[in-house]
Amino acid sequence: MSALVLACGNAAATGRPATLTERDGLDWRELPATPGRAELDPLLKAADGRRVVVLGGDADLAAVVLRLMRLDRLADTPIGYVPVEPRASAVPALWGLPADRERLAETALRGEVDPFPLIRDDAGGVLVGLGVVDQPQGVAYCDDTTVLRGRAKRIEVTPDPDGGAGLVVRVVRGGLLGKRITTEAGRAFQIGCIRTRLVRDGEVKDAAKWTWYRHTEDLRVARGLV
Repeated sequence: MSALVLACGNAAATGRPATLTERDGLDWRELPATPGRAELDPLLKAADGRRVVVLGGDADLAAVVLRLMRLDRLADTPIGYVPVEPRASAVPALWGLPADRERLAETALRGEVDPFPLIRDDAGGVLVGLGVVDQPQGVAYCDDTTVLRGRAKRIEVTPDPDGGAGLVVRVVRGGLLGKRITTEAGRAFQIGCIRTRLVRDGEVKDAAKWTWYRHTEDLRVARGLV
């Protein structure tokens, strides 16, 4: 199978999975961590419908997806993902990927391609795995539902693995009886709060307001072997 393999950051140094090394027709490219427009656009434009396999972290995958969206290539570009540290990635659980690295690589190359929600934000980025608002104090909504008014330990936002709503919001609170989690699904999440730490696919930001919402077009992701 012909595919464009993008090894981001130190992914190449961790060693190529045998599944990706032994295949013919693989176009290997080594890129910096979280590559940008200059590195990605020429490669993605030339991919011409081939599957794109990302080796790296969730932030690297998000960087590739962002450029595909900007180039309007989501519909004709299947995406496979091989996280260099599967336990540190939120994506395998969301996509239903195997834990074994070789099976991850095999799925990325040969897995059936399914639609999966793409989540955007009002800062011009995308969310492919996990977004976390740390220690929020303010008001937050999922669509028209108020999910927070006051304080919480954190708010977690992920794409909806079932694909129905778009995104899933989990509000984690603490109290005398321990941790309490409330969950809501919808198309959009927004928060206004005292400035706090926000993490998007492993990238740390500082924010007082934020919005995540479902893009009008889904990703096409390799999720399971035939």
